[in-house]
Amino acid sequence: MVGKALFAQNASSKTQEVEKVPELPWPYKKLDPVAVAERAYAAFWKGACCYGAFEGIIGELRGKVGYPYTVFPSELFVFGEGGVAGTSNLCGALNGAVAVIFIVTGGLETEIREKAFKIIQELFQFYEQEPLPKYRPENPKYEIKPSIARSSLCHISVSRWCKESGFKAFSPQRKERCGWLTACVAKYAAELLNQNLEGTFNVPHPLPADVQSCRQCHDKGGMLENSRGLMDCNICHFTGKVKHP
Repeated sequence: MVGKALFAQNASSKTQEVEKVPELPWPYKKLDPVAVAERAYAAFWKGACCYGAFEGIIGELRGKVGYPYTVFPSELFVFGEGGVAGTSNLCGALNGAVAVIFIVTGGLETEIREKAFKIIQELFQFYEQEPLPKYRPENPKYEIKPSIARSSLCHISVSRWCKESGFKAFSPQRKERCGWLTACVAKYAAELLNQNLEGTFNVPHPLPADVQSCRQCHDKGGMLENSRGLMDCNICHFTGKVKHP
């Protein structure tokens, strides 16, 4: 496999080759999704959601595959905490999990990346449509009630859970909920990667009918073509007070 060199500066400021990192996709071996979930939950308490989901999967691959996963710093993904540096944008659990999916299945070539995108899109739809979290860690700090996010955004996901559970956004229960959610997302990502390895991957969470209806006018090729996306439109754009034509 063609590789790219990683370089490091030695004490005398001379550059030397220290390791070769293969191009994507990297090798994958079937993982135990429960082991992934437990590792992700534990990692959440070290580096939060994005780091937790990434380390949950990469950590297992580090043990099963070894190199090149042994040279990738999971700490990089601490940046995704709280929807990227606390901005409540893309959910960190999704951010970390999809990074692993692309490392394992993606690449620059269009055909390869499109295959990876299909797996990533399924993970997003699972996150938006299912009552989550649906994985309970072995040793939880609190019992957590699930909610349906209807969005991949941390801000909306947390707010909808707060409304459903009655707990506040900065409560220890909400933090525990995000730990469970990190485990849940990492677990499903591992299940999808296992399916991809075995050639059984499918899409059990297609776009909802109302989203497909919106896209007929607003997405590529539509009459308006003034938007793009695969998210639930109604969660942001419409309320009961607004009538859409």
